Amino acid sequence: MSRQLQCSTVPSKRLVLKENEAPLPVTTSLEPEFAEVERGLYREVLLLLNELRVPYAVSGAFALQHHTGIWRDTKDLDLFLTAPNVCKALEGLKAAGFECGVVDPVWLAKAHRGDFFVDLITGMSNAVLIVEDSWIERARPAVVFGVETKVLAAEELIASKFFVTRRERFDGADIAHVIYGTQRKMDWDRVLSLLGEHWEIVFWALVLYRYIYPAQTHYVPARVWDDLIGRFISAVKTPDPNAPFRGSLIDENQFAIDIKEWGLADLLSELRVRRAPKVACPTVEQKAS
Repeated sequence: MSRQLQCSTVPSKRLVLKENEAPLPVTTSLEPEFAEVERGLYREVLLLLNELRVPYAVSGAFALQHHTGIWRDTKDLDLFLTAPNVCKALEGLKAAGFECGVVDPVWLAKAHRGDFFVDLITGMSNAVLIVEDSWIERARPAVVFGVETKVLAAEELIASKFFVTRRERFDGADIAHVIYGTQRKMDWDRVLSLLGEHWEIVFWALVLYRYIYPAQTHYVPARVWDDLIGRFISAVKTPDPNAPFRGSLIDENQFAIDIKEWGLADLLSELRVRRAPKVACPTVEQKAS
């Protein structure tokens, strides 16, 4: 397991901004007090998928803790797997008494029992990234609630977070923490390969990282900085007049006016239509997202 960061304790794991407003999480190394029913449910899910030999990797709060030492409260278990493997997982969970459904065939199915959920994730909602076999093969061994399993490797973990840039949720701090926590062990060739033509979103996250941790700029190799800065300068000096508008890949709501009123291209919808293979399981309910 990667080195655990030493985080100072805080008086509360959550910060309430205003009365009656939903609390915001506060970073801490203190493990949440998971209820026994929650622990048991997550153990059951992991053991079941292991028994069924469904290839998957744990992400979310548990992968973040593995790579950074940071804990956060969660009421769901995030599992990454390829689209063709979702149906077998859902059928097994349904047989075990979970209510299951495909929420969005582009990227998400869910299973839940009581107040706790299992998210089966096959990519990003904007269809830029698709979980492939290599994501699962590269996952790192870990133990979650006593079950031997795997968590996403650091490279795939941050890749899954680059486009979480919405008004109501922003994973930039998670990305910065993973880069800091892995201390120069990140395979940046892998990261840049995953993002491909969307390298600017990586550059954006790295600029934020540099602002947060200026003394640890060297945790990102100089060759990566040189490469991305060079690409950026070239792109700025010679912009492509035919380059599509990409705001919807960041947040389709905040950039809705660009498409609906200003007539710019709807790249999000185009990518989602082309996304293949989609999540399909005829034995479970198709739910509206």
